[in-house]
This record gives sequence, structure tokens and C-alpha cells, in this order.
Amino acid sequence: MEREPTCPHCEERTPLYKNKTFIVSSILISAALLSYIVPIMEPFRRSLFVYFKTIWWAILLGFLLGGAIDHYVPREYISHILARPRKRTIFYSVILGFFMSACSHGILALSIELHKKGASNPAVVAFLLASPWANLTLTIMLIGFFGLKALYIIVSAIVIAVITGFIFQFLESKNLIEKNDNIVNTEETFSIVNDIRKRFGDYEFSFNAVRSDIRGILNGALSLSNMVLWWVLIGVGIASLAGGYVPSGIFQRFMGPTMLGLAVTLIVATIIEVCSEGSAPMAFEIFRQTGALGNSFVFLMAGVVTDYTEIGLLWHNVGRRVAIWLPIITVPQVVLLGIIANNIFK
Repeated sequence: MEREPTCPHCEERTPLYKNKTFIVSSILISAALLSYIVPIMEPFRRSLFVYFKTIWWAILLGFLLGGAIDHYVPREYISHILARPRKRTIFYSVILGFFMSACSHGILALSIELHKKGASNPAVVAFLLASPWANLTLTIMLIGFFGLKALYIIVSAIVIAVITGFIFQFLESKNLIEKNDNIVNTEETFSIVNDIRKRFGDYEFSFNAVRSDIRGILNGALSLSNMVLWWVLIGVGIASLAGGYVPSGIFQRFMGPTMLGLAVTLIVATIIEVCSEGSAPMAFEIFRQTGALGNSFVFLMAGVVTDYTEIGLLWHNVGRRVAIWLPIITVPQVVLLGIIANNIFK
């Protein structure tokens, strides 16, 4: 089975001391070690360890899945399904996000990989919005926490992903956002199924072939981590500061079912964005303490639509205008649906 070159986008390797992931991780490790000497830094270290304990598997899974996509999936497949300026493209992206059971940090890597493989920017945004909160695994988890009220959160997340995808398609048609230069034009009659059959027919299974596949997946994952991981580490570092030094009681006190409560929730979620599976219990705690389902919804969604890690990643890898438009388009939808939830589920 023919595959694309292992890492066609790789450039000359950056010296270690200039590698952004190495720099950020060195700062975090140094701060954690320093906390054993400086007691005031101990809360930061504890919070940092909790974050990493929560999200390490999601980050690793995201990179490995991204590496597999990089190695096995030709660019033509992604471009054929997720690059055409049609409404169905957004629905395909949302459906794909629903079946991607990875948390927000893992989805970051997958989103950038889809972008590199030729998905349109509106499709990438719709996938990024749908995956963390509308995926199958988290749907079950949220129902366990909130009961049937969780369906409001799931459906609202899907609605926001679809509407935002459509708006981004409009912006792209008016050249108000960047277009993906990685898109490959394919014929309307191109059949992915037939192409897969041909590739499997040409594939010769052997030890060397398996070893080459593993090496290709790992190389793809490493290349992807160089683009994504340093942003995730910055986000975790900032969130650890907030988690270590801001008393949780303050959050509960100011997160009531009011406009002020929604605003505070939005700000807190922007700062403290861990992982979809990690944030779900925190969102339920807000609901348990305040009875405000809308605030819980805003807490969950704002971690995706206003998180500096994701906006920075889009800015750096997808396009500055895409990153700027994301919160402008999504935050009003999140707040509106939060207000509706607070009024419906009193």
C-alpha cells in the first residue's frame, strides 16, 4: 500500500536550545524543582502535577492518532471530504468530531493534522468545536453527571459547531479568513473506497513493512508535537498558576445564575482549561453548588472557544484571522445558550 513520504513537511531540525517545546518544558520543570526549595511555589507544583496527571494520556493519544493520519491517510482523502465549500462538509466535520473520543488537548493535535492534510479552515474549526464536548465518550460521562440535562449541553455544542462552521465558510468565500494552502484538488468521481482497495492490494506485509509503519507514525507524531506541544505546555503552566493560587471558594461564590456569574464563569474557564474529561467534574460542581446549568455549559464551552492555547495554536498554524474570528463568533452563541439554560432549568 503506497503512502506519502513519512514527513514531507519536515524542515531542517532546530537546535535543541531553540526548540520551543524544550524551552517551555525546561521552564516548567525548573519551576517545579525550585518549589522544593521555595515553599511558596509548592501550590504551583501540586497543581501542575494534577494537570499533567489528567491530560498526559489525551495529549499522547492525540499525537499518535495524528501520526497515524500523517502516515497512512493521503491528503487527497481529507481534501475530498473536508475541503469542499459545501454545507455537508461542516456536517462531516462535526460527525467526525463526535466519533473522535479524545479530549480538547488531544483534539488540538488532530485538528492541526487535518489542516496539514488539506481540510478547509471552516471544517477544522467545526471539528475543533465539536470534538471535546460532543464526542461519544464524553456524552456518556456528562449524562452520568447531569442526567438528561446533559443532552442540552451536547446538542448546544453541536449547534455551535455547525453554525460557526457555516459562518466561517461565508467568511472564507469573502476572503475574510485565510484559506488552507494544503488543499489538493480531486475529481468529483474520485472514490476513496476504490483507492483504499488498490492500496491494500499493493501492500506487502512483512516485518520491515511493519517497522517502517511504526517509524512513520512516530515521526509524524514527533513532527506534530513540535508544532503543538509547546502551546499546550504554556496553557497548562498558566492554568497551574491559577489553580494553585486562586481559592476555589471565590469561583463558587461569584458563579451564580446571573449575567455577572456567566461573565465570571467565562473568564475563569478561559484561564482554567484542563481537558474535557477533567473539566466535566468541575462543571458539575458549579451546577451542584449554584444550580446554574447555563454556567456549567459556559464553563465547558468557553474552555474551547476562548482558551489561549487553542487560539494561539490557530494563530500560529492555521491563520491569524481564523484565530481572531473564533471567539468573536462563538462567545455570543455560548453566552446566549447559557442564558437560555439558566432560564429553562431553574
